Amino acid sequence: MTAARGRGRPRDPETDAAILNAALELFVERGVEGTSMEQVAKRAGVGKLTVYRRWGSKEDLLAQAIEQSVSAEVTPSAADVYALPPQAIVEQVLPAAAELAASPEFRALVARIMGSAVSHPALMAVYWKHYILPRRELAATMLRRAQQEGTVAADADLDVLIDMMAGAVTYRVLQPDPPDATEMLRYLTAVYRQVGLYPPEPQG
Repeated sequence: MTAARGRGRPRDPETDAAILNAALELFVERGVEGTSMEQVAKRAGVGKLTVYRRWGSKEDLLAQAIEQSVSAEVTPSAADVYALPPQAIVEQVLPAAAELAASPEFRALVARIMGSAVSHPALMAVYWKHYILPRRELAATMLRRAQQEGTVAADADLDVLIDMMAGAVTYRVLQPDPPDATEMLRYLTAVYRQVGLYPPEPQG
């Protein structure tokens, strides 16, 4: 969540991107405790006030940096969720999701996020409220449509299904020998098929 902008020149998207990239790199390298707004500014090549004008706190900045890194190619838009069949959405995002989940950068990021849930709950509170909850609602909308189509059980607990999908990815990427992109695609396909968002394998 970004801080409100006052009067003046429009914000430069390239500057925003440099700051967010720097924040993400520092978070993965050093964790929350080892990252400061000053360090982010130095790595991004901008003044400290430039960062503070855009984000009111380190938690806001890191939460947006994390979300930007994981959502660009793998999060469907709200318009798509309401307009397209669940299967079409899954087929659209699965290849990119598998590539992302198999990358060493994503694995390191997940490890940092998991640790921050305990060591720095303020960050997780911001990230959960502004980014995770809206994405869970999109997933719930997909699942409700799948219930209407009969591919997800009418009495299914949608919160549990969403936890199962998210937890499956986390469990796999934190294993000592994580899958490559090809295996991750196979695994994600199986997960979505098990939930009811992907058609069963053809028989015979």
